Parts: sequence; C-alpha cells; structure tokens
Amino acid sequence: MIKLTRLDGEPFILNADLIRYVEARPDTFITLTTGERVVVTETMDEVLQRAIRYQQVKHLIPEPPCRPAG
Repeated sequence: MIKLTRLDGEPFILNADLIRYVEARPDTFITLTTGERVVVTETMDEVLQRAIRYQQVKHLIPEPPCRPAG
C-alpha cells in the first residue's frame, strides 16, 4: 500500500498491486487494473518510487513464527 494525495488535498492509501499504468498529462493519472482512474498531486516519478519501494518491502517482511499447537 502507498500513501498518495488527491487533487483536493485529501490523502488516501492505494493498493500498489492494482496499478496498471501511470501517466503525466500534466496531472498524474493512475489507471488501476479495475479500470478506475485516480488523479494525484504526486509526480509520476514519485508514484513509481513509492510503488517500487512497496514491492521491495512487501517481499522483505518475514513471516511470523508458527505457534505450536496445544
């Protein structure tokens, strides 16, 4: 999940796994795999960096240890 900001200044959290593509025109448009489009104040490069960081962190978080049954 990445934190972004709508054009009206409202922050929100986006599931970065749903990003299909990002465009700069000049506002930043994010098209999701669902077909929904979101416009944000962050630049295309900022969205890219956050999405990359999210994917890196997602794969580095260790699984919690298993608790013994009983």
